[in-house]
Amino acid sequence: MVMKGLTLRGLEVFEALARTGSVAQAAEITGLSQPSVSQQLRNLENALGTELVDHGRRPMRLTQAGRSFLARTEAVLAELQMAQGELTVMDLGHLTTLSIGLIDDFDNDLTPRLATLLADSLTRSRFKLITLPSLDLFAELEAQRLHLVVSAHSGEVLEGVVEYPLVRDPFILVTPKGVDNAMQELPFLRYAREQLISRQIESHLARQQLDYEDRFEIGSHLALMAMVARGLGWAITTPLGYMRATRFHDALAVHPAPFGEFSRTISLFTRTDWSDQVPREVAGMMRRLMRNQIVDPALVQLPWLTDRLKVMG
Repeated sequence: MVMKGLTLRGLEVFEALARTGSVAQAAEITGLSQPSVSQQLRNLENALGTELVDHGRRPMRLTQAGRSFLARTEAVLAELQMAQGELTVMDLGHLTTLSIGLIDDFDNDLTPRLATLLADSLTRSRFKLITLPSLDLFAELEAQRLHLVVSAHSGEVLEGVVEYPLVRDPFILVTPKGVDNAMQELPFLRYAREQLISRQIESHLARQQLDYEDRFEIGSHLALMAMVARGLGWAITTPLGYMRATRFHDALAVHPAPFGEFSRTISLFTRTDWSDQVPREVAGMMRRLMRNQIVDPALVQLPWLTDRLKVMG
């Protein structure tokens, strides 16, 4: 049983206050007046029997109890947002078959959720979902063996293909934690050159006239992050890749790319002869899943990525 005075609005207000430290900004985020924000916070603190913020400081700072409660609050709000998104999932029961391919960047969280949501909607359909590298996914789409593909854009003009942008994923520098001059002291750990992400990184380095010793070339993203965590080198990856490597976060430091901002776009692709309401609705579902499961948690850890890492459309 939920205790009296513990409301969804109170949790939303507390989360906004924790993020901004300002009653005025929390009011703007939640659409409430400033007195209403203050009242919601008092009601929540009374219900919990403890102070969540230090009311004597500006900007407001969380108390120890507030920091502990914030983690629970964020988890609850994320689950509610996810549940709300799932209620709006479309009915795909009219399809006889649906085949979709995704890059493996989403294997940890998003792909399992997407598979269950689509399977629930495809009541009488044949359903296929696979994960492959980006370049292989485009080949499968061109051969008409897949209806939908979720992949990084290759940068090439794709004839006969419709694109639905999902998220802008900026490149970032990942180094071993505690190593201040990693780029000078340690080698560059590259993705395998046949991977699209490697080609995008190498093209940017070439434009910047940067050339690093070619010693390590790793085809597995998690192996690459493990090597950085062990102090064997530094790497260029993206927030979507970093969020897959949760087990290594305690040993990793993340920084903006030191040689100019650049990013990739993750999109949903389909052939023009299969472009109807279904791809648009699946793209909308993907955006909700990406925001709730990847983008928002990444911005909590790496707030300096705000306005760089973002859901599109």
